[in-house]
Amino acid sequence: MDENENLQTIMGLIMNGGNAKGAAFEAIQAAKTGDFVTAEAKLKEADKALSEAHNSQTDLLSDEANGKHTEISLLMVHGQDHIMNAITFRDLAGEIVALYKQLAAK
Repeated sequence: MDENENLQTIMGLIMNGGNAKGAAFEAIQAAKTGDFVTAEAKLKEADKALSEAHNSQTDLLSDEANGKHTEISLLMVHGQDHIMNAITFRDLAGEIVALYKQLAAK
C-alpha cells in the first residue's frame, strides 16, 4: 500500500468513526424525544459507517498477513482510536435507546 492509499485508508477510518459516533448520538437524542423510528434509523446509519470502517481495517489486516506491512503512524493510531470509541459509543447508544423504549412503554 503506497503512502497515498495509506492516508486515504486512515482518513476513512477517522471519517467513518466520526460519522458512526455522530449517528449514534443522534439516535439517543431522537429516543429521548420518543422518536424511536428515527432512533433506529440512526443506529442503522451508525452500523453502516462502522461496517465501512471495518472493511478498511480488514484490508489493512489482510495486507499485513500477506507481508505488506503498513507504516504505523500517530495518524493511524488516531484512526484506530476513533473506530474503537465509535464502536463503544454505538453499543451504549443501542442500550440507551432500548431503555428509553422501555420507559416510554410504561
